[in-house]
Amino acid sequence: MDAPFAEVLEEGARALGLPLDPAMRAKLERYADRLLAWNRKVNLTAITDPAELAEKHLVDSLALVPEVTGAATLLDIGSGAGLPGIPLAIALPSLEVTCCDTVAKKVAFVKAVAAELDLRVRGVAARAEGNPGREGLPGAEVVVSRAFAEPARWLPLAVRYLAPGGRVLATLGREVDEEALQQAGVKAGLEVVSLRRFTLSRSGAARAVASLRAR
Repeated sequence: MDAPFAEVLEEGARALGLPLDPAMRAKLERYADRLLAWNRKVNLTAITDPAELAEKHLVDSLALVPEVTGAATLLDIGSGAGLPGIPLAIALPSLEVTCCDTVAKKVAFVKAVAAELDLRVRGVAARAEGNPGREGLPGAEVVVSRAFAEPARWLPLAVRYLAPGGRVLATLGREVDEEALQQAGVKAGLEVVSLRRFTLSRSGAARAVASLRAR
């Protein structure tokens, strides 16, 4: 990867208060390299500029580290190329991650890169429809997805994959309707325990992440 990629990754991680040790940095760079290499043949991402990929895929995923720290297991639904699951597995080596996606070629990439980087990541080709036993998906302490933008759609599905005492993460954009978030949580049997806003340092894009537990 080029110098702008490294600069954006370091700058973004520093802004998050997340120091990157040499091993983490090397694995994140290798993951990005393999992602772009596979992307030439398999449609994994529309973002092909290395610096943009560093911010919008890697830093944006690493921003969830505070909400995931301390958990033993994570389920990433609609993971695509392993986002945010793989960057989180790199940052938190003890975390066991399951990346689920309906597209077999994307899951094949996740499996290949997880093996290459020696990550505790499992790829599952399945459509998450709320039946984890039939789908071969585990209950997890943290359930997350970047594929679902609307809490009203995401929370009722995610709650079906929660392990006892677990948390659902809702990743949100610039506009956060806190009342709608609370209402969606109540309907899914969840309550909001935290809502954190942050900004991507290079682009200035506003983000938020909500953590919800069973009521």
